Amino acid sequence: MQNNDHIILGGKPVAASVKEGLKARISALAEKGVTPGLTVVLVGEHPASQSYVRSKERQSAKLGFKSEVLRLTAETSEAEVLNTVSRLNEDRSVHGILVQLPLPKHIDSQKVIESIHPDKDVDGFHPVSMGKLVLGLDGFVPCTPAGIVEMIKYYNLETKGKHLVVVGRSNIVGKPMANLMLQKKEHANCTVTLCHTATPNMSEFTRQADILVVAAGVAEYVTADMVKEGVIVIDVGINRVEDASSEKGYRIVGDVDYVNVAKKSAAITPVPGGVGLMTVAMLLSNTVKSAENSLN
Repeated sequence: MQNNDHIILGGKPVAASVKEGLKARISALAEKGVTPGLTVVLVGEHPASQSYVRSKERQSAKLGFKSEVLRLTAETSEAEVLNTVSRLNEDRSVHGILVQLPLPKHIDSQKVIESIHPDKDVDGFHPVSMGKLVLGLDGFVPCTPAGIVEMIKYYNLETKGKHLVVVGRSNIVGKPMANLMLQKKEHANCTVTLCHTATPNMSEFTRQADILVVAAGVAEYVTADMVKEGVIVIDVGINRVEDASSEKGYRIVGDVDYVNVAKKSAAITPVPGGVGLMTVAMLLSNTVKSAENSLN
């Protein structure tokens, strides 16, 4: 039996709700003379990064942030990037520092991430932030997993005791997502399985999922035969595939074969228009949190 009455889990209303909720907090900060400050460091001309950074600039400006983008050439040395971060660490008007990934190959990304002061790590990638997440302590959560949790809350999806399967083990999505969802908290408390490229018989695990989070980085990787009826599907992937019939010559698809998987799902995120919209919203939320923390 195919389910054609699935719920489409759009990111737009959720992101709008998050940003609306930030306005009162930003006003309260303004009364204390504090404007949330976010600085993005962009090294090189990576097209997807450029687009993402422009979105951050627009949205942070709309909320009245002190927003700055430091654009460095692809030839910038690792030492120069580390010096830039060091300067931002010392700048009390900057509450959030984000070094846009990927960095050019001659720069050690992990070294740069670790150079950001944990109090300003609004991307949530610093080992201190990751450690707090694993322990269930309050800290900065990586923006994409945090955004998925906001979607779960917004659409009131039942998670307690559900089997959540994550496909992908990146530090940006897979690992933090698994750790968030196994915690004994509302909108979590799942039994979690984490699958990756070395997992044999992947579909054996994905077919068990009540909730399936896919961050594999492979276009339309999850097909209808890999899921069970009534599954909730959260597709994190953003892939550009050639399409001669499109005006641009390509189309954007997720890591899930949306058309066919949707027929079996109870709820599914679209691509584009799903999880991707949440990432910037949660970055703004983390920056406001950092500004609030700076008053303590």
